[in-house]
Amino acid sequence: MSDGRIFREAWIAGVTKHYPGEPKPGYVTPWDETPQWEREAAAAVCGQVRAFIEVSEGHASRLSREQKGRFVALCWTAQMFRHFEDPKPGYVADWADLPTWQRETDSDIFERIEQTG
Repeated sequence: MSDGRIFREAWIAGVTKHYPGEPKPGYVTPWDETPQWEREAAAAVCGQVRAFIEVSEGHASRLSREQKGRFVALCWTAQMFRHFEDPKPGYVADWADLPTWQRETDSDIFERIEQTG
């Protein structure tokens, strides 16, 4: 499975688990229907998490769930600035401004990438 698809499937699983109520359709769009920019961003962030785990020689596992989620969120923000000249504020919100469901989902994404080795 590609890095982008791993990221997207972890995102959808997290949204399904943590989102209060019915998520927006775009939040749970399957990989094959995901826009190209979003596929590229998902693959890039997954790659960054993998590299981070590798350079820490596995010690990234000692990070708290929040630290893991913060890393994913920050990497995603950088991708939004890469893909959009003027991204929507929600795309580049700081960790403290993210809703709880999104923080939990970002933490789940990191842990899913850890599990895929």
